[in-house]
Amino acid sequence: MALEEQGQYIYAIIKTDRETDLDLTAIGDENNKVYTVVQDGIGAVVSNSSVTQYPVTRANTMVHQKVMETVMKDYPMLPVRFGTVSEGLGPIREKLLAERGPELIDTLAYMHNKVELGLKAIWKDIKPVFDEIAVKNKDIGRLRDQLMKRRGGAQRDQVRLGEMVKNAFEAWKEEKEQSILDPFETLWVEKKLNNHFGDQMLTNAAFLVEKEKEKAFDVAVEKVAEQHAGKMTLKYVGPIPPCNFVEIVVKW
Repeated sequence: MALEEQGQYIYAIIKTDRETDLDLTAIGDENNKVYTVVQDGIGAVVSNSSVTQYPVTRANTMVHQKVMETVMKDYPMLPVRFGTVSEGLGPIREKLLAERGPELIDTLAYMHNKVELGLKAIWKDIKPVFDEIAVKNKDIGRLRDQLMKRRGGAQRDQVRLGEMVKNAFEAWKEEKEQSILDPFETLWVEKKLNNHFGDQMLTNAAFLVEKEKEKAFDVAVEKVAEQHAGKMTLKYVGPIPPCNFVEIVVKW
């Protein structure tokens, strides 16, 4: 099969004027090489592939992520959405790199010398928080005590207590999240707050950070960890591909 007749899986867009082979594992089971396709100073990082829809499995997403993480060490890089496959090199050069060249060049320039850092904060023991809420909020404590004396009380009062506790807990979480994020306010270019998973997660944040501020960000994370030592676990990752801030979507 001639090269132009087969498809290519696309991992990323990079700034380069040189086509080269990359010593990386490609997606799929065909042991294909990963290489760059270049047009006017912009490169697509690709590997040969049948034109197929790749399932979102752990193995596939890890390969996609590994390629992006590796190339970002040497090139300004834009992530391409997982599962993007071209029906040959022609569309990559013409539809992607040539037609969208100005857009890609501008975005590459914006992302130059920036990295994504991720921070999750997990509160270890939530039960004392609810006890503290009942102590500090007299209305909640009073209604709770009344219901305990009545062995449950009216259902509407139980529902009202549940809503009061929920609102107070959400307010506590918001306050705590802000106190965690405040030390980073001068260190990021962009910030994205992603969904929390479960009551114990206080923040699930991604930050776009200039490389020169990465060490200062590390120090800030260490200080937050020390401040909440024993009560909270921080999960800090990066530098990673800036998928929370840019994702190239290709429509042929």
